[in-house]
Amino acid sequence: MKAMILAAGEGRRMRPLTDQVPKPLLPVGGVPLIERHIVNLAAAGITEIVVNTSYLGDQLSAFLGSGDRWRVDIATSQEASPLETAGGIIQALPLLGDQPFLVVNGDIYTDFPFERLHGHPVASGEAHLVWVDNPPHHPKGDFILSEGRVIAEVGASDDAQPAAPPDAVRAVTFSGIGCYSPAFFAGCQPGKQPLKPLMVNAMRAGLLSGERYLGEWEDVGTPERLAILDKRFAHQDPSQ
Repeated sequence: MKAMILAAGEGRRMRPLTDQVPKPLLPVGGVPLIERHIVNLAAAGITEIVVNTSYLGDQLSAFLGSGDRWRVDIATSQEASPLETAGGIIQALPLLGDQPFLVVNGDIYTDFPFERLHGHPVASGEAHLVWVDNPPHHPKGDFILSEGRVIAEVGASDDAQPAAPPDAVRAVTFSGIGCYSPAFFAGCQPGKQPLKPLMVNAMRAGLLSGERYLGEWEDVGTPERLAILDKRFAHQDPSQ
């Protein structure tokens, strides 16, 4: 299985930290966010990695090189301007091949065990996404998850929502981690486009499964959240 790390965004909410440094290179405990992903992917046996770049992309390319230092192979997909999540994946499809692949946002921190998705069975046109409990900055969540299937979009019309969700049905937030069939993007045209409309279409077609993850996960979306996370690593050796 190949993996893609999304790293092309401008990180506007992280300014002024991202005025000179691309967001995935911001360090947590002395280690850039994107390096933590690479190390964890390699530990899961995923050694072919695609990284999309755009904003301050030269810095990312220089840092990543070919991936030799982590014993992985890294290919870059350069975007003249950020294409958003779906657009970036679509442009990179020729590098990702014809088998299901893993995608992870480059601006999150997580200890998610990527081996859980390595070789995960994903049928043609399907996606299997990882969901987390709603963080304080996103209390309503994104979608409704029930028994491993995504069944409704949060905020959709009332007839699309479970009337009285039991414990097994809950609103959850997309973690930015998932496994996709290349056919999930069939019919999409190249260019800038978000992922959520494709998720909604797949959900309606019964092609969107998911799992809830209860481990470490942080959306490093603001300088304040980065600082709080970084403090947790203050007394750790960055090499560990």
